Amino acid sequence: MKRRTNILAATLLLFLVVVSGCVGKSETGVGKSTSTPAETVITIRTTGATFPQYQVQKWIETYMQLHPDVKIEYEGGGSGHGQEAFLKGLTDIGRTDPPVKESTWKMFLETGDQPFQFPEIVGAVVVVFNVPGVEELKLDGDTLAKIFMGEIEYWDDEAIKKLNPNVNLPHEKITVIHRSDSSGTTAIFTTYLTLVSKEFAEKVGAGKLVDWPVDKMGRGIGAKGNPGVVQALKGTKYSIAYTELSFAIEQNLHVVALKNSAGKFVKPTSETIRAAVAAVKTYIPEPTEGYKENLKQLLNAPGENSYPIVAFTHLLVWQNKDGKHYSPEKAKAIKDFLRWVLTEGQKPENLAPGYVGLPKEVAEIGLKAVEMIQEG
Repeated sequence: MKRRTNILAATLLLFLVVVSGCVGKSETGVGKSTSTPAETVITIRTTGATFPQYQVQKWIETYMQLHPDVKIEYEGGGSGHGQEAFLKGLTDIGRTDPPVKESTWKMFLETGDQPFQFPEIVGAVVVVFNVPGVEELKLDGDTLAKIFMGEIEYWDDEAIKKLNPNVNLPHEKITVIHRSDSSGTTAIFTTYLTLVSKEFAEKVGAGKLVDWPVDKMGRGIGAKGNPGVVQALKGTKYSIAYTELSFAIEQNLHVVALKNSAGKFVKPTSETIRAAVAAVKTYIPEPTEGYKENLKQLLNAPGENSYPIVAFTHLLVWQNKDGKHYSPEKAKAIKDFLRWVLTEGQKPENLAPGYVGLPKEVAEIGLKAVEMIQEG
């Protein structure tokens, strides 16, 4: 009996040793993404625009692999949410597509710290559609505006047929899908429509939130975020929507060829986005006066190969006077990350499909702001 007890005790001891060894391996081996102690990891939170979502996610994934001591959390929610979270101190880095308005900028200053705003990447807003049997579609600005105002009701309307004489357009009502949240993508899209349609400018106007006339006609659907718009479009036959190019690429959506200012029908590609940026002289104000930037500068750019709805998307960060918003460790981590975004992050290998790197002179404006962030 005593011998049996000894065998059981030895077996139990062996089991505990094996289990202990397995636990040790899970903490230091393949099962753990980094050997960096948890207490030394710096967490950076960034919130706002979904226009750059796929690009931001790619940057974060790449950067965290290179810097296992930094954890970066991204939350979308739209440009309006990004500005609000930044103002309230709920995020370290805000993201907004359109430049912040002066009234909001003044509220930032009332916190006692200096905000900086500067572009992080170039993207494009695209018009996408879900019409069974139709894969190619051309639209000009005036027709597009009338569709989104609800004035053009059916897909086989004469205005659409005239632009697409060889397309078999169905006699089905058009469902218009738009953002329901405070959205920089909406601000870019509606600003473009005000440039190409006087009627749209007078009846609807531009902004992160607008009153869509088509909603009152029962043919409008609001969805939250670019992901929500895409899902609504895919689930609604005979619908049309606007979203960011990377979402159209990722979800394999049908994209409209838009008539540009030179009278050419152009689809959004890296080449046509670069053509739009190259065709205009961009003006980016000092990072301390970001509200002075004009959203319209890249829209409906001249040039036969220019895609007409191109825009910068922006970062918001604090100067961190007297350590008001960031600890010294966090301030240093933010500076290192943003330096990387504006240099290595602009290289082709670090760009997500649908985005174009900043012109060098624009990236340098952002780098100037990064160097002004105080580490305490």
